[in-house]
Amino acid sequence: MGLGNKAQATAKDIEGKAQETLGKVTDDEQNKLAGKAKQAQAKGEHAIEDAKD
Repeated sequence: MGLGNKAQATAKDIEGKAQETLGKVTDDEQNKLAGKAKQAQAKGEHAIEDAKD
């Protein structure tokens, strides 16, 4: 189960990076912030999974 959670966190991180980049390209502050928030959440999820291991 841990591997699946890590994969989901990695996917969320990638999604966040893409959204942040889109925000930068389109000069959309809301997308930039939402992307950064997803990345932060993914980082937290990774930390939780690493602590379980």
